[in-house]
Amino acid sequence: MALTLKIYERHLAREIYATTGLVLLAFLMLFAFFDLIHQLESIGKGGYQIQHALGYVILTLPGRLYELFPIGVLIGTLYALTVLARHSEITVLRAAGLSTRDFLGALAKIGIVFSALTLLVGELVAPPSERAAQQLRLKAMGALVAQEFRSGLWVRDERSFVNVREVLPDTSLQNVRVFDFDDGFQLRSISHADGGRYIKDGTWLLNGVVRTVFTGDAAHVEKYRELIWKSALNPDLLAVLMVVPERMSLVNLYLYIRHLSGNQQKTDRYDIAIWKKLIYPLAAIVMMALALPFAYMQDRMGAVSIRVFAGIMLGIGFHMLNGLFSSLGVINSWPPFFSAITPSVIFLMTAAVLLWWVERR
Repeated sequence: MALTLKIYERHLAREIYATTGLVLLAFLMLFAFFDLIHQLESIGKGGYQIQHALGYVILTLPGRLYELFPIGVLIGTLYALTVLARHSEITVLRAAGLSTRDFLGALAKIGIVFSALTLLVGELVAPPSERAAQQLRLKAMGALVAQEFRSGLWVRDERSFVNVREVLPDTSLQNVRVFDFDDGFQLRSISHADGGRYIKDGTWLLNGVVRTVFTGDAAHVEKYRELIWKSALNPDLLAVLMVVPERMSLVNLYLYIRHLSGNQQKTDRYDIAIWKKLIYPLAAIVMMALALPFAYMQDRMGAVSIRVFAGIMLGIGFHMLNGLFSSLGVINSWPPFFSAITPSVIFLMTAAVLLWWVERR
């Protein structure tokens, strides 16, 4: 039985890997097409041309792949198991003594590979690729990296508030204003610089600086052609503004959360994102467990196409639930771990209930 089971696991893995790969490829092509259609609206703005749109879409594909992994695994596993059930292979294996627990164990071994791939893509491939895509688009359009308000980007830096009108794709700054306060929150000075570039170790070189210093009831103006500016702000922190939290790496998320915490700013969205990054790879195993009950159902309960459609609906539901709980967690200040893990727990419980129902029948 052990040898048979080992052969079966290899056969099952081969079928699931093949179908999941095809499903993910089909989804990537579909989303790439829609993304390209969306990018066509921007062609002609600045120097943005069709080759830039194609490059942008290609560079965003790793991020798409990361998002689609659970859905692709669910549909691929569901299809592979349904085909095996139609060929009576699962029936034979169950009659030979293969228990549901053994089946789940085999799927978990296969799912570990998908989890590892999800983590690998999400950590090492998607974040730099996403950043490169944004830089390519913004550079071609001559646009800004970030403009949170009409007045530009605002960042708190210890006792100072920094307003940057333009952040260029190389993370150099233009039109910078620094409002410096003392311990009693009294305004000490306002500095305006035409631009700035990062040197190293938290040091910026500002140019065209005009500083207004307030002393008591008086004020005087100082002018500098170049001025060294020490700040916790750095290119890495600016670069994360180009990538949504869900597509940032764990390292960048951790560093940005430290920066926000050090400046007494809310970190809820990023706390949830970091927990999601840790939990999301395990969703592949949950999706495989959810596909198993469909394989136990008899053919009279639905054709392959209906089950695949059900898998698509469940995958979309998981994706929507993931986004919903992230948003609700930020709005209601829920514990980040709870907001991140709840969708997976709900689907795992659904899989358990479906397995219980199918076994009972």
